[in-house]
Amino acid sequence: MRAVVTGAGGFVGRHLVARLRSDGWDVVPLTRADVDLADPDAGASAVRAADPDVVFSLAAGRAKTTPAERAATVAVNTSPWLVDALPGRCRAVVRLGSSTEYAAGPGPLAEDAALRPRGFFGATKASGSLLLQAAAAERGVRAAVLRAFQVYGPGDHPTRLVPVVLGAARTGAVVPLPGHVSRRDWVWVGDVVDACVRAALADHLPPGQVLNVGTGVQTSTEELVATAERVTGRSIATAPGAHPGRDWDTADWVSDPSAAAAMLGWRPTVDLAEGLARTWAAAA
Repeated sequence: MRAVVTGAGGFVGRHLVARLRSDGWDVVPLTRADVDLADPDAGASAVRAADPDVVFSLAAGRAKTTPAERAATVAVNTSPWLVDALPGRCRAVVRLGSSTEYAAGPGPLAEDAALRPRGFFGATKASGSLLLQAAAAERGVRAAVLRAFQVYGPGDHPTRLVPVVLGAARTGAVVPLPGHVSRRDWVWVGDVVDACVRAALADHLPPGQVLNVGTGVQTSTEELVATAERVTGRSIATAPGAHPGRDWDTADWVSDPSAAAAMLGWRPTVDLAEGLARTWAAAA
């Protein structure tokens, strides 16, 4: 099986490439160094040259400071050229979406939750998911959108919460926390990768199927710090109110992952305590 992975140099992309290769796949990893996916001609040429059986669309832009950055982020996160670049034998496109495509809600979010994206990034991810579903339906290509909740694990960007918290456990640094309650559904990167692989091979999935990838358990920032203290055996100093928070932070943010269980046989296998312990050990 031959796979193209866009965003192969990113956090989830690196883990996915490693998993696919260990499973015996022939993998063509596309990183920013290989191709500018904001350029539709360059992106399409790279995918056509790879001649894949499956495409994993994981590339994601986040820059939004200038008009040029916003335009590039829109281009990468929507990739409207992708479906037309696929060879006729392509089996599936699996897109890693985001839970920020959803509107905030007081309870678990199912796949039929309203699309009211949180922030610019969420808006571009939602747009890309809708464009993929529409284009794939017209071409008769099987596409799946996996809306991942808060992914964490070894190799995450150092500015994200889990690396910051575990780094503070090692160095004694103080972790700045938002002044309001913020909860997230933390899902282990290996479980997210497993969902991607299962979706690629699940020929029974309806075209354009959206599936949540989360644990169904939400954890506040303070609870995450306390869990990190237990698994590392170290005290972690915090400064409540020192972090401004993000515009998409919410006191309730949790998935309903039952559709992925029913349709893919997928369930999260690593809880937060074990995942933090593995991430801690990996950086030792």
